[in-house]
Amino acid sequence: MKPSQLLVNAPDRQYPIIVEDHALAALPVYLAERGLSGKVAVVTNETIAPLYGEAVVASLRNAVLVTLPDGESYKTLDSIRLLYDAFFKAELDRNSIIIGLGGGVIGDMAGFAAATFLRGVRFVQAPTSLLAVVDSSIGGKVGVDVPQGKNLIGAFKQPEMVVVDTSVLATLPDVEWRCGVAEAVKAGLIRDTRLMDVGLYRRGETAFIPWAIAFKVAIVQEDPYENGPRAFLNLGHTFGHALEQVSGFKWRHGEAVALGLLAAARLSQLHGLCDMNLPRQVEQMLRALDLPVRYRDYKPADIRAAMGTDKKRAGGKVRFVLLHAPGDPVLCDDVPDRKVLDVLESLRE
Repeated sequence: MKPSQLLVNAPDRQYPIIVEDHALAALPVYLAERGLSGKVAVVTNETIAPLYGEAVVASLRNAVLVTLPDGESYKTLDSIRLLYDAFFKAELDRNSIIIGLGGGVIGDMAGFAAATFLRGVRFVQAPTSLLAVVDSSIGGKVGVDVPQGKNLIGAFKQPEMVVVDTSVLATLPDVEWRCGVAEAVKAGLIRDTRLMDVGLYRRGETAFIPWAIAFKVAIVQEDPYENGPRAFLNLGHTFGHALEQVSGFKWRHGEAVALGLLAAARLSQLHGLCDMNLPRQVEQMLRALDLPVRYRDYKPADIRAAMGTDKKRAGGKVRFVLLHAPGDPVLCDDVPDRKVLDVLESLRE
């Protein structure tokens, strides 16, 4: 695809998001252009290490590869301790650089470790999954899961830059591509309705990626610390995070978000905010993209209970992002449990 750069105005700095084929090969150049020198720890997982991690480390001076197990179930404080141990062993200092090379799990953990190791060292995001490219690598939110819920321990840590190598998306399993598409569809429902076009998401197409990135950048620049409109990014996530938790993270994040988008659309209709056309439109789109629209094995009451630890709740109430229409979201904290349970029951196989 045509190379592009988008500058992000963060509270403490301006940094670029670089989108380019084979961008990882140019990573040493990008680091030099930003004046980033010092010891480097490339944090990745067991899947990405042989594909890209070893080559990235070989291209950099004074770099070490730190590899963690692959999967959301390892996004824990125990894994963060392993990162700290590796950083001490590599003798990282305050001038060192931590690169998160992987999907959202690696980006979140590497960023949280960078935010807290020696009270903060420099951090670079190098996302390798579509979901991380269009969503989790942007905005500076990092963290880990705990038994009480997803992403409940974390920090805001803005990167020095985000390096998106679109060529690595070719190695993604189809299911991981679909998970990223779910986050792009979410962006379409919240604001950029161009992203509601199913035809954008054929495997190998990348034209939508700058649109999805620009959407997220615009939101986080308006509200870097999630005190206002950034809360709209939670569309589908209150349901999705609860489903992930109840399933023991057997449900992938993107697939859980997809089902959460349909749940939010149905709840919007049941709560009197829209007519039946919206949930029908959302369901048809998700089916066309081969994303899940039903679940099994879990009780609606258990999923609703898991929402009680959602970090977006306010004043003890679960706060839902609902829709009047695509591009017209609204925050609601007055939704009765009965409606939530009815929606969850309606989506159960």
